[in-house]
Amino acid sequence: MHIYEERLSVPRSWWGLIALGGAGLGIGAIPFGMFVAVTAAAVGITVSAALVHAHGNVRILVTPGTLVIGKRAIPIEALGATEILDEREAFEWRTVRANPYALLLLRSYVPTALRIELRNAWGGAPYVYVSTRQPMNLAAVLAFSRG
Repeated sequence: MHIYEERLSVPRSWWGLIALGGAGLGIGAIPFGMFVAVTAAAVGITVSAALVHAHGNVRILVTPGTLVIGKRAIPIEALGATEILDEREAFEWRTVRANPYALLLLRSYVPTALRIELRNAWGGAPYVYVSTRQPMNLAAVLAFSRG
């Protein structure tokens, strides 16, 4: 059972860029023949679409007792204080204030984030930085899950 679920899918404009990139590959390959041009466009679009889909397929899940970000599951008991980050604060925590040991789920196309302290430096990380489009909702769900 999921208490909270969010998928950090890529913006729709990225899919248009994939189509334009594939068309550019096809046009660039025209001197080698029409078959090669069509093949280059198809392969370029397929590979790019697979990479973008994988990048935008990451989820944030809160289940009873666990926070799952991407492929990492963190027990709710290990979570400490949460801090909702607006665009400016999120940028600072992604760049100049970032700790190299922190667990980060970064998505450049998501401007807001949630920073969650970890108790006893769980797994060697002092905090978790989670890009999220709904930081207030995620913070409220985590506070509810902790009881």
